[in-house]
Amino acid sequence: MHETPHPRIIRGFHLHGGFLDNRQQVAMLADIRAIAAAAPLFRPMTPSGRPMSVEMTSAGRFGWFSDSRGYRYRDRHPSGKGWPPIPKSVLDVWSALLPGSDRHPDCCLINLYREGARMGLHRDCDEADFSWPVVSISLGDDALFRMGNAHRSGKTESVWLQSGDVMVMGGTARLLYHGIDRIKFASSDLLAHGGRLNLTLRVVD
Repeated sequence: MHETPHPRIIRGFHLHGGFLDNRQQVAMLADIRAIAAAAPLFRPMTPSGRPMSVEMTSAGRFGWFSDSRGYRYRDRHPSGKGWPPIPKSVLDVWSALLPGSDRHPDCCLINLYREGARMGLHRDCDEADFSWPVVSISLGDDALFRMGNAHRSGKTESVWLQSGDVMVMGGTARLLYHGIDRIKFASSDLLAHGGRLNLTLRVVD
């Protein structure tokens, strides 16, 4: 992992560009494939009844879930099986960016963006303690990340995230709206068939 003593800060979001080198990305991808084999990717429904354009799964004590009952965390995959543990390659990123912390994340949410997938402006607010940041890891195709405000309206700023980048959303940015407008499909050869994987590490309870 590359030391980034001076991350790029945009609206309180801390962007650690190129934090993971290619070798580390390949190793992490292998770990994600093992997670998806144990807890297969699925496409959740929004509370309004629409399927999300991303596919997802999780690792850790909890996994994020959505259906007609709303957004929430669950301790089991839709298959009924428990979520796999968060691999060391992912936990090492958390530890490197939060030195001295003895608290590990409870959830690693894994989103797969295939061609045309996006994520509308949203806040990560289903957790109990907002003093812990959300740490977001990008693997694969470039993604246009939009950063907004404490409310959904207002001016926004955007930045392209590349494979190996890590974004830390804490402090004043912890509850700001953000989303993915689009991916630049096939801009990376990390995933054999293109697409982007986004891992977000969260303290849930």
